Amino acid sequence: MTDFEALLRALTGAKVKFIVVGGTAATAHGSARLTLDLDIVYERSKENTQALVSALAPHRPYLRGAPPGLPFSWDLRTIERGLNFTLTTALGDIDTLGEITGGGTYQDLLPHTVTLELFGMRCLCLSLECLIRVKRAAGRPKDFDAIAELETLKEGVEEKSD
Repeated sequence: MTDFEALLRALTGAKVKFIVVGGTAATAHGSARLTLDLDIVYERSKENTQALVSALAPHRPYLRGAPPGLPFSWDLRTIERGLNFTLTTALGDIDTLGEITGGGTYQDLLPHTVTLELFGMRCLCLSLECLIRVKRAAGRPKDFDAIAELETLKEGVEEKSD
């Protein structure tokens, strides 16, 4: 089971620049759907990538789905040579994404974020509008299933602001 609060505390405590995306962002906006992992898009500067390494290293990150014993080093060099990592850790599953389909990189997504409080921490999350757009672009059946609920949530937010 993923400990979302502990993962977010590890990231914010290390001052990682990240945006919560995917199912966790949907839940933060009020979705009732269950998500099993934390999805983040991280800023890929050397300083921030090192902060990401430091935040997760104590929790033994390993490639999710990889056979046990496969050589894997969670370090700056590995992340700089990769982009998106689906990991399992002692705190649960996390997807660390350098970019996402339909949204791009951290810098591309930044103008499409809102600050929400998650477990008492202020975190950047994709806006509902952007979340709908990237889920549509991903094109997976589970994303299409979520879009109707997200559009209903968006309509509710728009009605409140009128």
